[in-house]
Amino acid sequence: MTTETRPQGDVLLDDVADAIRRYCVLPDDHALTGVVLWVACTYLTDCFEYAPRLVIRSAEKGSGKSRLLEVIDALSYEPLRAVNATVSYIFRSLDRDTPPTLLIDEADTIFGSKKVSENNEELRGLLNAGFQRGLTFGRTVGPQHEPKDFATFAMAALAGIGRMPDTIEDRAVVVVMRRRKPSEVVHPYRTRRDRPALKELAHDLTDWADEVAERAEGYEPPHMGVEDRAADTWEPLITVADMAGGRWPELAREAATAMVANAADEAETASLNIKLLADIKTIFNEENADFITSSALCGHLHNLEESPWAQFELNPSKLGRRLKEYGIRTGHNTTKTVRGYRLEDFLDTWDRYIPTAKVSEDVQGRPQAADQHERRDTFNDLDTFKASVESKASHHNPRSEGVRTGLDTFGHLSAENSDQTGKPAETPCCRVCGQSLIFSRTGVCSRLDDAHDIARMEVAA
Repeated sequence: MTTETRPQGDVLLDDVADAIRRYCVLPDDHALTGVVLWVACTYLTDCFEYAPRLVIRSAEKGSGKSRLLEVIDALSYEPLRAVNATVSYIFRSLDRDTPPTLLIDEADTIFGSKKVSENNEELRGLLNAGFQRGLTFGRTVGPQHEPKDFATFAMAALAGIGRMPDTIEDRAVVVVMRRRKPSEVVHPYRTRRDRPALKELAHDLTDWADEVAERAEGYEPPHMGVEDRAADTWEPLITVADMAGGRWPELAREAATAMVANAADEAETASLNIKLLADIKTIFNEENADFITSSALCGHLHNLEESPWAQFELNPSKLGRRLKEYGIRTGHNTTKTVRGYRLEDFLDTWDRYIPTAKVSEDVQGRPQAADQHERRDTFNDLDTFKASVESKASHHNPRSEGVRTGLDTFGHLSAENSDQTGKPAETPCCRVCGQSLIFSRTGVCSRLDDAHDIARMEVAA
């Protein structure tokens, strides 16, 4: 393409915006501006110290996330779709002078739960480190285990249901997609038919980036309207807008201000939800209850001193919407006569989000298999453990004591821990590691380590 036929930067970005708008409905014009600038930024990565992330998420499926990522795939610089790719593959793909653009769809399958997230810590570390130029990952390679530093700096976009880890969203332009209304019409996207036109725009972006790269490198955009980490994220995008000219410098600054403010509002809402969980934990603890109806729980929340819930006019419907985000829903009481909230449904969420808040000592969540490795090392400090054993000895807790009987411990359970069928009413747990017990008169499982040995000696004494 000759210089005379190349579109100016502002016209080119207008064309990119029109292309995205043709196939996708974004939540607002600010989000569209952010996506357009992010796409153009992938062609100028070498000019910047930071590589802003793009997070495309929604509350439910069917909101257009994957379609938007598909369009971005066609428009971005050397896209690398990480579908079932190993972390080592991604490391080696990014280890080049000008890295590709990393695109990750269905990121909720990577970070959506604690167990899955723990298995993908290296990928999260890569995404965090790759935000800033110069941060590398050290690994040993080859049969001789030779040390090697892998580059991580690259533009990256993630799409998925629900929030991404805070360490990623703090470095990202976050676009929250919604399902289209019947009145919102888009053109169906077909790769064979529509991708070639998008690739033409990508070629134009390549040519334009070559023209402005020298000016963009080291450029410090004035009056960005955001600061701190948000400024690190938006500086490359606003630089792209200033290089393009026209109306884009103004659009970029308006989008930065609005989207950073939205992110702050979301963070405040999330903080309120954490407070709600902590207040509910306090109520269950004070009431010593296993079940509370929705209306009663709202009443208790309204009556808490210095709480905002009465001011928010929190009712069962609003409470349900807030708790639904954590997978907590109403259920029946034991007699199936009324619906409300069960204590057991909160235990896992409390462990994840408010581990420092205390719950009644008589309440224990049933240990999950995935959590056993976390419980095993609870009493690594033997002095701490001894003090704990002495404290528990002075506070009788039947549930933590196990099954005591004068008979042979194999195959016999005391009547007080059985129902009328002779079956145990509830499986006791080892008070050291939380492992379920079937036969024990010590309240401690048979695991061989110092903490368990001391516990058995204390009981024998």
